[in-house]
Amino acid sequence: MLVVENLTKTFGGVTAVSDVSFTVEKGTTHAVIGPNGAGKTTLFNLITGVYTPTLGSIRLEGVEIGGIAPEKLARRGVSRTFQNLQVSMNLSALENVMTGAHLELNSSLVAAMVRWPGIAAKDRALRARAAELLDFVGCGRYAGADARSMPYGALKRLEIARALAADPKILFLDEPAAGLNHTETHEIEGLIAELGRRGITVVLVEHDMKLVMSVSTRIVVLDYGKKLAEGTPEEIRTNRDVIAAYLGAETEGA
Repeated sequence: MLVVENLTKTFGGVTAVSDVSFTVEKGTTHAVIGPNGAGKTTLFNLITGVYTPTLGSIRLEGVEIGGIAPEKLARRGVSRTFQNLQVSMNLSALENVMTGAHLELNSSLVAAMVRWPGIAAKDRALRARAAELLDFVGCGRYAGADARSMPYGALKRLEIARALAADPKILFLDEPAAGLNHTETHEIEGLIAELGRRGITVVLVEHDMKLVMSVSTRIVVLDYGKKLAEGTPEEIRTNRDVIAAYLGAETEGA
């Protein structure tokens, strides 16, 4: 589904991502891990159109997408969440999820003023779909609540529901468990596992190794912007270079 080849991004004289290549098969869960500053979020920003690559290729289902703007990538089936919440706190949980389906809405001012029957029917369908997604991520009880009143763990799952509202071909999750307690992390782990069981292609950046090892089909390890290793969870868990650069350091600090 996704092919990244020789991807490089420089900012002035600093190379944040250097000659990174990997592939993501349809229906798998692919994790990107590495120490802080390894280039993980920069890699996400390149693939999802926030940054334009300096060098290299990004192909989605065989079509080059490197440098295409995020709003155009959304139409091609690319959706994502962010490490720092991007939730509209002045909207309800249901309304937040509905914004994720904006591509399905008729943006015509005339249509909105006249309130044609088709517009009202589409609105009802989107509300129903948003409610289903809130139930799916475990936030159904917050549907009518303002986002500002929701606990942090629920907001992380709300953001996933909104990303799913765009009906993506591939979903990028940037540290979905960041800042969560053990119970909340377990809920996110279960949600990602369920996405995998439903055949949704997921790429995630995450520091929680228990979560990563549990839900991932394959793992890419970055270190100083370069790919250090790639393999199955078991291959990564026993890779000496990865242990020395990342996993071992985490174990010592545990």
